[in-house]
Amino acid sequence: MKVLIDDKIPYIKEAAEWLFDEVAYLPGIAFQDSPEVKEADALIIRTRTLCNEALLRNSKVRFVATATIGYDHIDTAFMQRAQIAWTNCPGCNASSVAQYVRNSILCLGSIGKVGIVGYGHVGKAVRQALEPIGCEVLINDPPLAQLVNSPDCQPVNLSTLNTLAEQCDVITFHTPLTYDGEFPTFHLADEEFFRRLRKTPVIINTARGGVVDERAMLHAHDKGLISEMIIDTWEGEPHINLDLLQKAFIATPHIAGYSADGKSNATRMALRALCHHFGIDICDEDRFMTLTAPPPLPQRSMTDALSLYNPLSDSARLKAAPADFEALRNNYPLRREKMSP
Repeated sequence: MKVLIDDKIPYIKEAAEWLFDEVAYLPGIAFQDSPEVKEADALIIRTRTLCNEALLRNSKVRFVATATIGYDHIDTAFMQRAQIAWTNCPGCNASSVAQYVRNSILCLGSIGKVGIVGYGHVGKAVRQALEPIGCEVLINDPPLAQLVNSPDCQPVNLSTLNTLAEQCDVITFHTPLTYDGEFPTFHLADEEFFRRLRKTPVIINTARGGVVDERAMLHAHDKGLISEMIIDTWEGEPHINLDLLQKAFIATPHIAGYSADGKSNATRMALRALCHHFGIDICDEDRFMTLTAPPPLPQRSMTDALSLYNPLSDSARLKAAPADFEALRNNYPLRREKMSP
């Protein structure tokens, strides 16, 4: 069996070559033009590979795993028609994004009422990270509000987006990017949303570029309707809005979920899903965990959360070299969520 893997997925090579007969690697953007795709039985990709009919027509591929939470780069309707199974890695980097959001708020130097838009894996992790540092949290999630009989809904007091706009000092977005259905999220934060703001809040977007209307947000910032912008996900990546880049308090190249811990989780989930699909036994669990483990941080003094990870450092690198957006993602330095491996 041949597996074709994005060459920027970390902590995967040794485990993949232990588990599978034949393994090859390509840059994410090179899948589109590679004849190797046609001969592969499975792909493990990231968001930079558009997985659709143009890529997979007349291929042997029967399974695709994306080592990411998001899957808007996968044409799910085509995959169903072609009977190609696929999976994403929900929750793999939730705690990494939570670290990013918490530490960004710590960088602001003030703690107030935080509105979390989207209460899936990431939204829940963000709440768990913020409440211990004294943040009062409000939750907005219209799809969850419909599940009145769901156990997940019972302990959560849900608020409307209007309530968040009126009461919150920080509003942070953690939804998928969707264009249709009952609750589309494309430009969820639009001109109307920004006009409803009452407390000049900080806006954080680590969801997907497009969940926040960047032009409307810049206009709101220029009018004094919002105080600061913390942006990790951008419309038109990697060709980002340079005006927004310079005006944002923190501006990073889509790396909120890029802790080594989150990457390791995604790699493990993708490999497990592929093995499950093809009936491959992971015969030595300890070996599997060791082969996919991130390295420890170099020994140094860690006195607080920001000494372990400060998002202002990532922001400074992007602001100094916005054309290096992709290179900064692909060569991201080792970041751990905690000191222990």
